[in-house]
Amino acid sequence: MSNWIDGKVVENIHWTDTLYSLRVEGDVQPYKAGQFGRLGLEIDDEIIGRPYSFVSSPDEGFHEFYSISVAEGALSPRLAELKAGDHVYLGKKPNGFLILDEIPESEDLWMLSTGTGIGPFLSILKTDQAWTRFKKLVLVHAVRNAAELAYRELIDELSAKHPDQFCYVPFVSREKTDFSLHGRIPAGFKNGSLEKRAGIKVEEGKSQIMLCGNPDMVKDTRELLQNRGLTKNLRRTPGSISTENYW
Repeated sequence: MSNWIDGKVVENIHWTDTLYSLRVEGDVQPYKAGQFGRLGLEIDDEIIGRPYSFVSSPDEGFHEFYSISVAEGALSPRLAELKAGDHVYLGKKPNGFLILDEIPESEDLWMLSTGTGIGPFLSILKTDQAWTRFKKLVLVHAVRNAAELAYRELIDELSAKHPDQFCYVPFVSREKTDFSLHGRIPAGFKNGSLEKRAGIKVEEGKSQIMLCGNPDMVKDTRELLQNRGLTKNLRRTPGSISTENYW
């Protein structure tokens, strides 16, 4: 039985020359916010597919995926060219454990992302569960250039709706702005600027940290937090640091 189903592009939103979001209709199996699906196209008589996190929440009427077009990639440049009405394959079964059901109880939830890794966290933030479980939610998004800070309208809506509960912290590494922190997320922890901006400290037993994005960011941040006494969150041994591995 094929693991693919037919999907139809509803919209292709271009944020920059390389960043885009595909909205697709298709009858995939039910998923939870934070999980990932697959997108595929038939190339040279075979379906080439890659995993992409859902940006949409499970109850939206379409499936949204945030991606970057990699020039040498076999799939992403072709996905970036799709238009409304075009055909695309969808993975039938969603996967992934970067979901709130796998996160132990805590006061604060930190969602640390780079680039398109912000996708699953936006899906989570669209659900009621996120806002009823945690006193404070911190969304951190690190990019190279300010133009890559996508989904600002949605983030501004969340900030306006939950002004005392939600904190958005952008990082920009290759240019300086008057609204973002400069550099990388691990450095922001080391020099204290990240926690100062968020207004709270990451603490074992009080904070849960979810990481998604560049493997170097995930590795460096995880090691830094483990040196501060936080532990990896595993089903058999619950802890404070959760990551998704589909790179």
